Amino acid sequence: MGVKRTLQGWGTLLSFLANVFTILSTVTSYWIRHAKGHGGLWQECTQGLCSSTPCQPTILMAGLCMVLSGSFGVVATVMGLRLLCRAEESLRGQLTSVLLFVSGWLALPFSVLAGGCFLLADLILQSSVAISSFPVCL
Repeated sequence: MGVKRTLQGWGTLLSFLANVFTILSTVTSYWIRHAKGHGGLWQECTQGLCSSTPCQPTILMAGLCMVLSGSFGVVATVMGLRLLCRAEESLRGQLTSVLLFVSGWLALPFSVLAGGCFLLADLILQSSVAISSFPVCL
C-alpha cells in the first residue's frame, strides 16, 4: 500500500468522522441548555415536553446550511470510498477534495453564527429576566 492509498484511506476515514459529527450536531436538541430544559434547531424541550421550534429565519438558514453541508460531506465520502476501492482518474479526486472543503467551510461559519445567535438570544432573555425583577422607583 503506497503513500497515495494511505492518504486516501485516512482522508476517507476523517471525512466519515466529520460527517458523523456534522449530522449529530444538526439533529441534536442540546444547542441551548437552560433551567427549564434545552433546545436546538428543530426542537425546544421544556420540563420534559418537546415541541417544534418556532419558525425563525436565522434558525431556518442555520438548519438549511447544516443539512446542505452534511449532504455535500456524504457525497464526498462516497466518492472517497470509490476512489479508495478503485484507481480512478485525478479529476474525481479533485472533485472529492473540493466537496470536502465546501462541506467543512460551509458548516463552520454558519455553525458559529447559529451558536452566536442562540447565545445572544439567551443573554437577552437572561438580562430581561434580571431587569424585570429589579426594583425601579419612578
